[in-house]
Amino acid sequence: MLHGFYVLAAVLVSTGLFFFVVTRGALIVRGLTPGSQSERSHVYPIYSNMGLIKMVDFQPIISAILLFQYHRLVSKIVSGLRQQDLRGKKVLITSCAFGNVMPRVVKAALQSGAERVLVADIIPNELEHARTKLAHFGNKVEFIVDNATAMKQQEGMVDANVIFFLLHELPHHLKGQALKEAGRMLAPGGKLYLGEFHRPELRVLRALSWTYFKVFEPLGLALWNTHDPLACLDEMGGWKCDRSTYFFGNFQIVSATKL
Repeated sequence: MLHGFYVLAAVLVSTGLFFFVVTRGALIVRGLTPGSQSERSHVYPIYSNMGLIKMVDFQPIISAILLFQYHRLVSKIVSGLRQQDLRGKKVLITSCAFGNVMPRVVKAALQSGAERVLVADIIPNELEHARTKLAHFGNKVEFIVDNATAMKQQEGMVDANVIFFLLHELPHHLKGQALKEAGRMLAPGGKLYLGEFHRPELRVLRALSWTYFKVFEPLGLALWNTHDPLACLDEMGGWKCDRSTYFFGNFQIVSATKL
């Protein structure tokens, strides 16, 4: 039993070290490198290196990272899309995401009558990887290299916009900009579906989440207070918002209608 404990501890430490190296650790090193700053400087290697993308994008791993709430979170978004009348309209997925969220979103959008689904990401490798997941939808899906915080697309071009766990990785000054761009892309009456972390209700879970963010993703803690997406949307005005939380408040889906 003691041997098993040591093996488990070694696996957990190794896994934690791996994710630190390909997330925050890499950004720390990048920040120390002269001339390394660009609009992609905040992007973790785990989302830009094709080898790492293929290694990590495995449904059980992604579900475990979100404490096995992944299916519930995606189902909430899919349910919202199915209730929309998207006949002849367009849907946008702003930034690629691991797991099966994109195939499920595309399927739900097309079932609701969407003419086309646009997938936008700043990293070409992410789009290339997304193509393999969405190939069976054919020309109903279009892939665009674009920046979620400064979209080049025409204002009001879509009637639904899905952003799944992007904000917590953005520098604080870009979080609000991403929300503004998300709204600019929507036609009046369009809906934004936003999946993100949320401040947990249970103190023990809050302490564990705080530790996780401090070690791996310190930019995410702002979602608990200063950059709470629902509060940011309310402050911008022109939105009717609803929030659902999951797993003792650790995760959230914000559904916001553009007025």
